[in-house]
Amino acid sequence: MNRFAAEEKKSNQNASAAGAKRRRFIWIFVMAVFFGWAGYTFFAQSAAIADKSAQLARKQEANDSVTASLNQLKYEVQRLNNDEYVGQLARKWYNMYPAGELPIRTEPSGQ
Repeated sequence: MNRFAAEEKKSNQNASAAGAKRRRFIWIFVMAVFFGWAGYTFFAQSAAIADKSAQLARKQEANDSVTASLNQLKYEVQRLNNDEYVGQLARKWYNMYPAGELPIRTEPSGQ
């Protein structure tokens, strides 16, 4: 009986070693799949973030140009509230002069 016990013990150890190898292989396989998925996700999200950053930069540039345009228009509206400036525009565009003022006109030389 002693002999059967020793053989059975040896058989159990071999089976246990084979089970440990199988578990280790499964664990390594699962980790490889997980890290592959994590790497793929990381690179896909990095590309998406780069695209969104480029879009944000373009929209910020557009916003800056619109803001500059708005500031210019506000400045022009402020100038239109000045009577002297309105008088200058009337003289220039519509040839309107105050009473008693004689306009001086120059003709371009005919060369």
